Amino acid sequence: MTKILIIGGVAGGATAAARLRRLNEKDEIIMFERDECISFANCGLPYYIGDVITDRNKLFVQTVPGMTKRFGLDIRNFSEVVAIDKANKKVTVKDIKKDELYEETFDKLIISTGAKPIRPRIEGIDEAKNVFVLRNIPDTDAIKTYITANNIKTATVIGGGFIGVEMAENLAETGVNVHLIEMMPQVLAPFDFEMAQIIHSELNLHGINLNLGDGLARFEAGGDAIVLQSGKRIETEMTILSIGVAPESTIAKNAGMALNPRGFIKTGDSFNVIDDKTGEENPDIYAIGDVIEVSDFVTGEKTSVPLAWGANRQGRLVADHIGGLKIGSSRIQGTAAVKVFDMTAAVTGKNEAYLKAAGIPYTAVHAHRANHASYYPGPSNIALKLLFDQESGRILGAQAVGKEGTDKRIDVIATAMKLNATVEDLADLELCYAPPYSSAKDPVNILGYIASNVRQGVYKVVHWNEIDDIIEKGGYLLDVRTPVEFSTGHIDGSVNIEVDDLRNRLSEINLPKDAPVYITCQVGLRGYIAAKILAGNGYTNLHNLSGGYSTYKTGNYMINKPITAARATEADDSQKLKTTAEITEIDVSGLQCPGPLMSMYKAVSAAKEGERVRIISTEAGFASDAENWCKTNGHTLVSLMSEGGRYIATIEKGKEQPHTECLAGAGAHRNATMVVFSGELDKVLASLIIAQGAVAQGKKVTMFFTFWGLNALRKPDKVKVNKNATEKMFGTMMPRGAGKLPLSNMNMLGMGKSMIEGIMKKKNVDDLPTMLKKAQEMGVRFIACTMSMDLMGIKPEELIDDIEYAGVASYIAANEDAGTTLFI
Repeated sequence: MTKILIIGGVAGGATAAARLRRLNEKDEIIMFERDECISFANCGLPYYIGDVITDRNKLFVQTVPGMTKRFGLDIRNFSEVVAIDKANKKVTVKDIKKDELYEETFDKLIISTGAKPIRPRIEGIDEAKNVFVLRNIPDTDAIKTYITANNIKTATVIGGGFIGVEMAENLAETGVNVHLIEMMPQVLAPFDFEMAQIIHSELNLHGINLNLGDGLARFEAGGDAIVLQSGKRIETEMTILSIGVAPESTIAKNAGMALNPRGFIKTGDSFNVIDDKTGEENPDIYAIGDVIEVSDFVTGEKTSVPLAWGANRQGRLVADHIGGLKIGSSRIQGTAAVKVFDMTAAVTGKNEAYLKAAGIPYTAVHAHRANHASYYPGPSNIALKLLFDQESGRILGAQAVGKEGTDKRIDVIATAMKLNATVEDLADLELCYAPPYSSAKDPVNILGYIASNVRQGVYKVVHWNEIDDIIEKGGYLLDVRTPVEFSTGHIDGSVNIEVDDLRNRLSEINLPKDAPVYITCQVGLRGYIAAKILAGNGYTNLHNLSGGYSTYKTGNYMINKPITAARATEADDSQKLKTTAEITEIDVSGLQCPGPLMSMYKAVSAAKEGERVRIISTEAGFASDAENWCKTNGHTLVSLMSEGGRYIATIEKGKEQPHTECLAGAGAHRNATMVVFSGELDKVLASLIIAQGAVAQGKKVTMFFTFWGLNALRKPDKVKVNKNATEKMFGTMMPRGAGKLPLSNMNMLGMGKSMIEGIMKKKNVDDLPTMLKKAQEMGVRFIACTMSMDLMGIKPEELIDDIEYAGVASYIAANEDAGTTLFI
């Protein structure tokens, strides 16, 4: 009989205990757990807080009495192991209830202490009584009780990892207004930026206020306010810290076991701990779960992956090893999925950011495909990304964001990776097909086909974050979508020749046959067809924009005010709609390019003036497309909302357009627009006075700040952002914010400015920063020109809140029905 002690009774520890008993009925197995509960569903905790899981008891996979009886274990909860004596093979245990210490000997010892949420030492945190972390059942109970007892309406989540995003969603689902703070420029670090942008859009759509690229600086007012590193202050009734985890490895360190620089326990292939001084493996002590470092499947490097699968798998493997069974090595791929409102985001392997930083050669391709046959009711789009070694075809990683079936596709690719399949094998996989579940060519097959085309040299790929620079340097970009799609949104500098007309219009491509031709469509498919047409006509240097305009648009998505908040006053009033004429309903769910846009265009074109059309789509970008299309065409967007994974737009047709193919706007000249080019106090002041006057006259005012005018929107305090030398020089030379702008005349080294500001104060005229704020409060729309920002090295983080970031197309759209247009 072997005496086996297990420290930690949740995922890894409980799995090991159950497996050990199944392997040997005679062994004495004692499991220590510091807290009350064992074997509970950590990953379900946010959903209990969000009332998705309503029965608290369902969080318990096993209970102390239940597991004791079934497996014949000695389970001691409220028992903390405080010391390990390797030489004498014994541990010191603290009985928390009795506050007593005792010793227990062992033949074999398993450490499964897990990891704990990081609670940083930060100004004001000790005085804050409304700051929580989420690790276990008591944490969950504390959060849920606090929300209920205090009728919480606003909350802040610090950290945009898996738990942070899940907490933000579940808090929002209970009616709480949520701010999500993340120091990185994106949420969900395992995903690449353009894939995370889809999640940003989904979070915005459901009312989450995103603060990205900004970290927590301090707590104020006893935790009722937080201040970010940018200086932004957020009022909040409670805060959830979700900024990462640290291994619970103190007892291992004190016992002389080797740890890596981040504090994770080092182990051998069979999970034996390693002596810190000798470097030898201890044959009788093991460590598993979130507390240890693991080997990465793709690179073989040591890393840490605090995910449930690894802990459970390691629990079984270590039990098998102790039981005398042969075990293989277990490398971690990091396969994971997260629900984000109506979306699922799933990932496996390494992302592009990691591969690039590690210097590992790779190629990336994108695909956008329906989750099942588009003619079967209820399809939705999945955005996929595949990373592979172009020489060998080895799969390095994959990401997907979509609705139903998204996790299934990543599971397939994760399995293929585990079996060392190549991208050609993805194309050859025979997967389940029936219209309700997939298409004859599954999205996974499509990724294989695209990657195979690239490996075979059919075309080269160019990516969303490269194409603007290429065009700026004189590159030729051919957009082969329809004119309707092109006019609704396109990449500046592109040339539109529809793919179906391409053969007859080749003469319009005035380039040598060996010159690079860059091609884009909506998602990449028509770009591939265009590439084959061009190749058949002698063109030899062809590049397809990976993922097409959809990926480009997503990658350039600007974080803004949540759509649900912006639409609150425009929400669809069912009683009002009942009194109007009959509404034509068009369900375009799952349609691929040109899909929803073309169907919306045709449906509204077929309607009569004043009639309403309701469009239902499952396409994530449909919300912004519907709004922009209506604005451009003079139609009224009656309502726009998200419901059950669908985006529903109700549109009232405006006057018939004389040139529908041009999509020209129609209006009553009720807009006023201004280009604010100047960065001088008196001129910007004049523009704001005019803007507020125009608002008072019932006009919708748009102010387009470009070049020196952007300085009026800069924050007064220095913001920490990454800049090159030229950008830093510009930033130093230019005035920081409205309060620093000089006069255009009689500035007199600042004396004139001081004089005019004194007169303004005496005459009760608001200073410029106050006037900017009041203009925003009145509804004046501020647009910062992104092209000018790029040229002048100004980053979004440096500008004031609640403004838009766009190009000249957005200004022109606002200018379509303007009765007043000024250049200042």
